[in-house]
Amino acid sequence: MTPWSTSRRRATLPRNWATLRRRVIRRDGSQCTARHSDGTRCPEPGTDVDHIVPHSLGGSDDMSNLALLCPWHHRAKSGSEGGRAAALTRVSTHRPRQSHPALDD
Repeated sequence: MTPWSTSRRRATLPRNWATLRRRVIRRDGSQCTARHSDGTRCPEPGTDVDHIVPHSLGGSDDMSNLALLCPWHHRAKSGSEGGRAAALTRVSTHRPRQSHPALDD
């Protein structure tokens, strides 16, 4: 089972996605554009076209918002975005701290 088999994301991509994807791959030289902590570019081949700013946060399908990532960097970025999105909708279950009745004045 591939991630695309359970995702509705493909239906939201523009009609010319295949053309945009090819342009991004060509523009980025078929190499991942992610940077390591020392500033060097990831040497892995790029296979995944990623939205720098996701649609859910107002990102577009414009070339300036698309980047080529290797599978590892794409999973890491997508995972962190999913975690942040889930945190925004999570309901707090913390109860206010109560003192013991015997200690109240």
